[in-house]
Amino acid sequence: MSREKLLAISARRFAKGGFEATSMRDIAGEAGMLAGSMYYHFPSKNALIAAVYEAGVAEIGAAVDTAVARARAPWPRLEAACVAHLGSLLSDRAHAAVMTADLSRLDPRLRRRLVAMRDGYERRFVELVAALPLPAAIDHTLWRLQLLGALNWTPTWYRPGGKSPMAIAKALVAALR
Repeated sequence: MSREKLLAISARRFAKGGFEATSMRDIAGEAGMLAGSMYYHFPSKNALIAAVYEAGVAEIGAAVDTAVARARAPWPRLEAACVAHLGSLLSDRAHAAVMTADLSRLDPRLRRRLVAMRDGYERRFVELVAALPLPAAIDHTLWRLQLLGALNWTPTWYRPGGKSPMAIAKALVAALR
């Protein structure tokens, strides 16, 4: 079993059941291996969670960077970022979906590490929002957090066959504009 396959299984399990409810034994069982064999690839569950989260940040970050590079003006750049962000969250790959997981019950050191990764990713949105011609009275931080909150909540209600991730992201940006 490859490390990448274990990360994919772990991401899917963590995204579906949460970090706390998913055991190394659950992941190993789905991978068709003994639980102890997991420790060959990851020395602890925390190391596995961090690896999955890092893969998610890299996946969604690359998607957003690619999308934003194609747009020039501030609003189209933000829209492209939102479409890519939501597309990654709703994809079958599931790595990015762990970025919306509740981190509050994790070990404080692990939580700080994951929050630092998330903050690194979100700096893209800090810059995108800062470039927007928003009214002076608008708090850019709250505006950005509301936008990301709405995007990140979408997987809880989204059902395939309805509006596309692109249509949802574009509608959200249009409403906030």
